[in-house]
Amino acid sequence: MADTETLDDLVRRVDPDRWLASRFIGDAAARADVVALYGLNYELARVAGGVSNALMGEIRLTWWREAMEEIAAGKTPRKHPNVEALAAARFDPNALALLAEARLADLDEGPLRDEAAVLAYVDATAGALAVLAARRLDAGADPHAVKGAARAWGLSGLWRLKQSGRSRLPEAWTRADLAQKVEDQLKAARGEVRGLPVAAFPAVAPAALARAYMAGREMGDLEKKARLTFATATGRL
Repeated sequence: MADTETLDDLVRRVDPDRWLASRFIGDAAARADVVALYGLNYELARVAGGVSNALMGEIRLTWWREAMEEIAAGKTPRKHPNVEALAAARFDPNALALLAEARLADLDEGPLRDEAAVLAYVDATAGALAVLAARRLDAGADPHAVKGAARAWGLSGLWRLKQSGRSRLPEAWTRADLAQKVEDQLKAARGEVRGLPVAAFPAVAPAALARAYMAGREMGDLEKKARLTFATATGRL
């Protein structure tokens, strides 16, 4: 993060889809908190690709976990823009620490072994992130209402990770296989999100882009904005 770059600027650069969805959050304080959450997700997700061995990755993830645990204990937050933003945000720091813990799985060699392992990983990462964002936007948001949407988005993210050369998917899975699994999760999500408060919908809105990503489509910002606007306006993915 450059000295002159704000946290919002960072998330816009490194996680543009979630950042675009956050523009539909009307409350400025809530939007800032969710952006800080997405900043944490970026910091955790990039660890595995930025270290030469698992031990170094574990050290970095432990730094973030302990930073969140210190916030939970009421200690002065560490001097890091994202840590300080999360210390001021309305999240349970212990839940944030669990996000760091879940990313230890990124340090394992080889792909996830089967569908159950893939879904468990997605639920602990993209799923937990969506739950935290949804509950920050509306404290009454039901975690089950974001499950399918978060899974669809997380699975499509694993496909994009594979395209970058860092696959965690079972070796036998083809794009067609994964596209069907994403479609199944989106089908489940259509019913689930009906129970999601309108204010919390931006937490799951990125899933509206999952189908296009699985089709191998390159979307510009205008198309992404249109898809996200339609999803948010209609409550449909």
